[in-house]
Amino acid sequence: MLHFKLSRLREDIPSLLKLAGPLLVGQLAVIAFGVLDTAMTARYSADDLAALAMASAIFISIYVGLTGVISALAPIAGQLFGAKRFSEIGEEVRQAIWLALGLTIFGCFILLNADHLLSISRVNSLIEGKARLYLNILAIGLPASMGMRVLMALHNAVSRPTVITIVQIIGLALKLPLNLLFIYGGFGIEGMGGPGCAVATVIINWSWLLMTLGFVMFDRFYRPFKIFARFSMPDWHRIWILLKLGAPIGFSYLIEVTSFTFMSLFIARLGTTALAGHQIVANMGTVIYMVPLSLSIATMTLVSQSIGANKPERAEEIGWSSVFFTTTLCITIGIAVWIFRIQLLDLYDPPAEVKAFSIPLFLFIAFYQVFDALQVTAAFILRAYRIAFLPMVIYAGSLWGVGLGGGYLMGFNVLGNTPAFLQGANGFWAGNSLSLGLAACFLLYLFRRTAERYEKTHPPVET
Repeated sequence: MLHFKLSRLREDIPSLLKLAGPLLVGQLAVIAFGVLDTAMTARYSADDLAALAMASAIFISIYVGLTGVISALAPIAGQLFGAKRFSEIGEEVRQAIWLALGLTIFGCFILLNADHLLSISRVNSLIEGKARLYLNILAIGLPASMGMRVLMALHNAVSRPTVITIVQIIGLALKLPLNLLFIYGGFGIEGMGGPGCAVATVIINWSWLLMTLGFVMFDRFYRPFKIFARFSMPDWHRIWILLKLGAPIGFSYLIEVTSFTFMSLFIARLGTTALAGHQIVANMGTVIYMVPLSLSIATMTLVSQSIGANKPERAEEIGWSSVFFTTTLCITIGIAVWIFRIQLLDLYDPPAEVKAFSIPLFLFIAFYQVFDALQVTAAFILRAYRIAFLPMVIYAGSLWGVGLGGGYLMGFNVLGNTPAFLQGANGFWAGNSLSLGLAACFLLYLFRRTAERYEKTHPPVET
């Protein structure tokens, strides 16, 4: 039975916004890093902007894949928090740290040996060299990033995202002066251009980790979890449970992001102007995506806590309330983006040719908001139920098959019959929009079936 009652929206939406508000502010602070990097590097040189587009696309693909595995801690700890099994949360955190350490070693190896990935774009040696240096620098900050993701998953699980938001805002305050110093130079430091963004990011990543550890170690709120009460050797059973849920989540993130990564690498073949324009529009799309993402994380927290408290019907009600609210909100945002596309583009102050190339792409940002909201909300709800493998399969078929494959066929007019409007970068964006719609349909159906089965096997507790 589909549990969605308009009367529940009055209760569910404030609860979602209470959690999603700090998450959104924190996510926007992090995304502002990318906006600052893009805008400040664009003023340095077009070559540095192209290198930033390539390197950041590769790094994000690796980063979200690895951190997606760690994010499995959030629904697991969320269910334990809902069940009031607080001491077990500390053990899960300690095992997640071991898992993060292993993933960090793997990630650093890829970042330091990315030549084959960089060669796909077929850019000149200057741009490729700058992109390689960018990735090498970020490898230094990866251990801090992975540790921070463990702590973020913990805070999301226990409904305390404000702590992370405070730390992220502090990092944003540091980003501008550090970017100015390392991109353009000063105080005896030679300007590095695009790779200077990476130096600033690494400094902030380590600062974030130290500040957040300070909260966890000295705030009384965390004492029941006993995170640092003792040392734990790797518990392979618990790590396997994290991997069993986290690996499909990480791979789903990887699929989602690499659909954009390879878009960037293929669009690079169209020239520096096309790549720079795509980078600006993709950056704008990422900013907008933070709204449904934040609401989805909040939804996962509330649903997982309801499941842990043995309230399956309430969990489904929260899920459908979030689907309705998030989608409605993103439709409104999409319309606003299209209306104010010129003003939004002016914020980046790109060269005239880049601006002209970018304007038509805003149609796709406005169009796919509804599909993006539906698919990300459904995916996070399913993670609260510890369902991740089938969503991963859905993502692979839709985003890689329909999105990237279809985008390649249209963008390069492989079949020879693609309309002119859908050739070039437009074709890749159209394929991506269609794939998100397909993924949303399958994920929502899977959520409905999962909730029905769960309620049959877990009788609800009356409140």
